[in-house]
Amino acid sequence: MAAVQAIRTAVFYLLFMGQTIVLAIIVGLIAMIWRRRTAASWALATYWRNSNVAFLRWIVGVRTEVTGAENIPPGACIIAAKHQSDWDIFAILPHTNEQPAFIAKKELIDIPFFGQAARSINTIPIDRKLGAQAIPQMLAAAGAALERGCRIVIYPEGTRKKPLADPDYRQGVTRLYEALGVPVVPVALDSGLYWGKLGPIIWPGTARARFLPAIQPGLSAAVFAAQLQGVIEAETTRLIAEAVAQGVARPLGAEFRARLAARTQAAGASAS
Repeated sequence: MAAVQAIRTAVFYLLFMGQTIVLAIIVGLIAMIWRRRTAASWALATYWRNSNVAFLRWIVGVRTEVTGAENIPPGACIIAAKHQSDWDIFAILPHTNEQPAFIAKKELIDIPFFGQAARSINTIPIDRKLGAQAIPQMLAAAGAALERGCRIVIYPEGTRKKPLADPDYRQGVTRLYEALGVPVVPVALDSGLYWGKLGPIIWPGTARARFLPAIQPGLSAAVFAAQLQGVIEAETTRLIAEAVAQGVARPLGAEFRARLAARTQAAGASAS
């Protein structure tokens, strides 16, 4: 099965990367001409999302399930999601009120055409090499995006993580919470079980994301940070445990299963 799935994965990547490059050039050219977000740019971004979800489903067998959208408040908010795969973008994009402002590493924005395309749909670059010095610039850009009606999307750990990897939440999301004064919607997911970081094979199954109840503004920085990490990690562990209990195609080693058992036991103890 692994050999067949590896071939399917290669076909998916050819389509995924090929059309991403073509669409980035088209949207980048549109952005260079009009120098603003256009209906055409958003339509192409939506096509990119929908077509890749279809490719995942029909080529490699990854279905998409997103729940909890009723927890997203109307108007301005910050969506703070666990990040395990490029699939996470596909899960979140339809719930951004057609005005996403993804916070992304500056290296992506520096790519020719792709950078112009990303900026045209309000992507906010952050230079991770600057460390804490990059925060004021990010806060200013995020505030301006909110004024334009955007929903801010951030991955609090700053990069893709393997399922059940030790959490490493950065200060950026907390600084946004303090500065912008809007609700933060946590998102848990289990996509890394199917499309993992640096994995050569995309495994079939149903990748799930869940929007959790919003954390309202007004908490202290420490309380907010602990609550955000706590709810995302607990629900992510629960989603992974449910998927493993139902059976996943991806081979899981003894170390992974032991870590999952320990996480599940710890979550049960804290809840009781």
